[in-house]
Amino acid sequence: MDHLGFRAKLGALGPSTNTIVQPDFDDMRPVGVTNHYSRIVIPDVPVHSDEDFVRLVGLIQDNTLQAVDVLRSCEIDYLVMGMSAATFWDGRAGAERYLAMMRERAGVGVSCGSFAMEAALNVHRVRRIAFMSPYFPVANAQVRRFFEDCGFIVVRDVCLRRPSPVQIAHTTDAMCRQAIRELDGDDVDAIVQVGTNLSMVRLAAAAELFLGKPVLAINTATYWHGLRAMGIGDRREGFGSLLSHH
Repeated sequence: MDHLGFRAKLGALGPSTNTIVQPDFDDMRPVGVTNHYSRIVIPDVPVHSDEDFVRLVGLIQDNTLQAVDVLRSCEIDYLVMGMSAATFWDGRAGAERYLAMMRERAGVGVSCGSFAMEAALNVHRVRRIAFMSPYFPVANAQVRRFFEDCGFIVVRDVCLRRPSPVQIAHTTDAMCRQAIRELDGDDVDAIVQVGTNLSMVRLAAAAELFLGKPVLAINTATYWHGLRAMGIGDRREGFGSLLSHH
């Protein structure tokens, strides 16, 4: 039995440009669980349009499987994916195919942002949602399609159009607060944030207290989903209702 990861060794992977998801996952890590991070090598290319964003998603997908192979060598028990855009692509059916490919390559169970968020929304029993992302409209359309395939009503969405992968991590609390204000309303049961390089796990938890409704950050939802899939029910304060109640 692993001396530190005696409950579970979790693999995690994200783009090499991502500086948020690794510390986020580590902050939520219970005793006896260890996180083992593998970076998907991609360049920090400028992103100014839908076409640029689609090209970026392609670059990530090309190198994802090699990053999974690196993790297999330490005999992980489970894989928690620290990347989200690709996991929403081509509707729920496309996301299912992607998840099956990842499971087969990893040789273990996998939690990814799209299905983890679906599970989190279902736990909260909500139907009408609004979501925000650091992406461009082409990607928000894919996220919307996935949620609608899952039976949710997407009332509205905001895309922050961050100018490069690294710049996503430079998104300020003020930008996120403004997006939450644009999304919230009496017609929305829950607010969702996607994009794992956007730092929102603590802001989302704070927003829940003020808005009186679920505000779900993707890194929280994905890590929660991975822990629960492994039968680890530890609760953590400071990261919102999902980790403290469910």
